[in-house]
Amino acid sequence: MSHLLSIDLGTSSVKALLATDAGEVVGAGSAAYPIHHPQPDWAEQEPDEWWQATVTAVRQVLAAADASESVAAIGLSGQMHGTVLLDECGEPLRPAVIWPDQRSRRQVQEITDLVGAERLIELTGSPVATGFQAATVRWVQQKEPAVWRQVHHILVPKDYVRWRLTGRYATDPSDGSGALLLDVRRRDWAPHLLKALEIDPEVLPPVQPSVAVAGELDGWAAEALGLPPGVPVVTGAADTAASAVGAGIVSADTLLLTLSTGGQLVLPAGEVRVDPAGRIHTFCGALEPADDQAGWYQMGAILSAGMALRWLRDQVLGLQGEDAYARMTAWAEEVPAGANGLLFLPYLVGERTPHMDPQARGLLLGLTLRHGQAELVRAVMEGVVLACFDAFSVLAELGAAPARIVLAGGGAQSRLWQQIVADVFGLPVQRLEVAEQSAVGAALMAGAGIGLFELEPTAQAWAGYDDPVEPSDRRHACYQDILALFRDAYQKHREDFRQLEE
Repeated sequence: MSHLLSIDLGTSSVKALLATDAGEVVGAGSAAYPIHHPQPDWAEQEPDEWWQATVTAVRQVLAAADASESVAAIGLSGQMHGTVLLDECGEPLRPAVIWPDQRSRRQVQEITDLVGAERLIELTGSPVATGFQAATVRWVQQKEPAVWRQVHHILVPKDYVRWRLTGRYATDPSDGSGALLLDVRRRDWAPHLLKALEIDPEVLPPVQPSVAVAGELDGWAAEALGLPPGVPVVTGAADTAASAVGAGIVSADTLLLTLSTGGQLVLPAGEVRVDPAGRIHTFCGALEPADDQAGWYQMGAILSAGMALRWLRDQVLGLQGEDAYARMTAWAEEVPAGANGLLFLPYLVGERTPHMDPQARGLLLGLTLRHGQAELVRAVMEGVVLACFDAFSVLAELGAAPARIVLAGGGAQSRLWQQIVADVFGLPVQRLEVAEQSAVGAALMAGAGIGLFELEPTAQAWAGYDDPVEPSDRRHACYQDILALFRDAYQKHREDFRQLEE
């Protein structure tokens, strides 16, 4: 029996997964690495720490499954938008700047003014934001010119890991579009944009399909991982695109909502549909746009989902123990919808969709002496979902009308959060059975890349879901009323957030 190995380079850890060609997961491993914050609002990671963690995770999974000789292919997925700058020898010139980084606010505005907001969105499918590769590169050009003069290769995080595996440089359309340097319709680098930003096309890797074989496992990398050399390494995709594939979400009748550190709403699209106001992202997907496949996806993103609940647990309630979240959820279950008049805006680190506002801040509205731990937890959980629905409203404006929601990520494990999502959206919610859907998506791409199966039908066959959680009409109506207050609260305090920061 042949096995498929996938490597998913996340924001806080790398996950390795081993699956059979029939979709049975037979082993998993993981290893963590830190995010470094050398200055306020900066977020960096060391590429070599990614590699060392990858070695650890892969060796874990191979030891558990005892299947190193049967690995037929390796697939990849990873965190989006980050920037790895390499010299002519392929050595990192500085720490990688990753997606939560906020240092490039001025460069975001500069790029937008230079290209034109409408032209930028029409070309790339998305507005540029802090942490995106285009903005980070501009920052390095201006703030670290000595580093910029030595740059020979610009990669996103997962493509750095592939380079360590194969010695070859490449990327795919999904991560290319997430860099905000790609023509989203041509699915290749945008010459006009590169010229405007003074980026030599030669420093960017070639763009190839997610299921293309990018190279073979080098001898020294094979020895480090405990694998035989020569195993095909498939190009892979950005974690969001891989997640949709791993969840079996390949058409616009299903919305994928992931509640993890942040929140993501992903809806496949068969054509490029952009929001002229720049409130959502339209990126290339892992599927190629052929035979009516959904080659793109629309994405709304909120920055604080599980992060908000973790903040409440650690910074406010000071809870410890493995059962902390279970206790918090049990309290919240005793509180009715609306948290007894307490409203929470989860903008703890700014917000993306729909506001694209790095200066947005969190807010508790309606706090009284009767409110305690239970109401706080309920308000935070509801505020996260209301922010997700606020993002979804932009997709709905552009024609989205999904019939159901598939819920993924750590938040999907909470039955209460499942019910709140169903009630706020007014749609049935099904929890995805597999927690690591990005890694599953990478395994699917690995199998498709070496011709074991076709990607789209196999992705649907592998996916499994729990029974649906149905919405309550009464609670849905209640949340629609609260949503109006939620939106007004941001608008009323938008300038207050700026003044408080100053």
